[in-house]
Amino acid sequence: MSLFGLGDLHLSLGTDKPMDVFSGWNDYVERLEQNWKKLVTADDTVVLAGDISWAMKLEHTFTDFSFIHSLPGKKLLLKGNHDYWWSTKRKMDEYLAANGFSSMQILFNNAYRVGDLTVCGTRGWFLENDTPEDVKVLNREVGRLRMSLDEARKLGGEPVVFLHYPPYYRGIECREITDVLVEYGVRRCYYGHIHGKKNFRLAFEGEYRGVGFRLISCDKAAFMPVFVR
Repeated sequence: MSLFGLGDLHLSLGTDKPMDVFSGWNDYVERLEQNWKKLVTADDTVVLAGDISWAMKLEHTFTDFSFIHSLPGKKLLLKGNHDYWWSTKRKMDEYLAANGFSSMQILFNNAYRVGDLTVCGTRGWFLENDTPEDVKVLNREVGRLRMSLDEARKLGGEPVVFLHYPPYYRGIECREITDVLVEYGVRRCYYGHIHGKKNFRLAFEGEYRGVGFRLISCDKAAFMPVFVR
């Protein structure tokens, strides 16, 4: 039983939003499928760290979700900034059940035990503009991260956090997020959102304040699920 993570699938199998117009994204769905099947077994779990589907409404995710469901393993879905289809957890759970997507579950204000690890996470936020709305969104995400980590404490195991937004980028720390990671004793945090070689160089990977950070966006990971444990 292994745990993997991967962000930013940006699937558009049911809509006209091709990602292969971007450098390095040619034939990415086929490459992703081949890599996934080489690494992931039916007993494994993969956390999808946001920006999963370009669908605008939940019911329009069917083709993308069918593809994800067809891949081996259990999948835990986390919200990204482009997941406009995201709804309440109840509605998403009902949608997954109604369509037989039994290998997929929603990570939202909760946590999941995977062996001796416990998967936690939220979309996160990066406070670049100190506006009242930005502060409100950040505070909400901090609260959701706490809720997820509190649920992890109930389940036991080592908490591993997945975010969509980077908590440390371009030399700037989102202190509100990293403070929570430190407070709860998190040792590993994986995030997505960042694309392109130029931006990869600005993303922080390594240990900071006792937490190991790693970027797992699809193009950074060469469209290959990243092994956690």
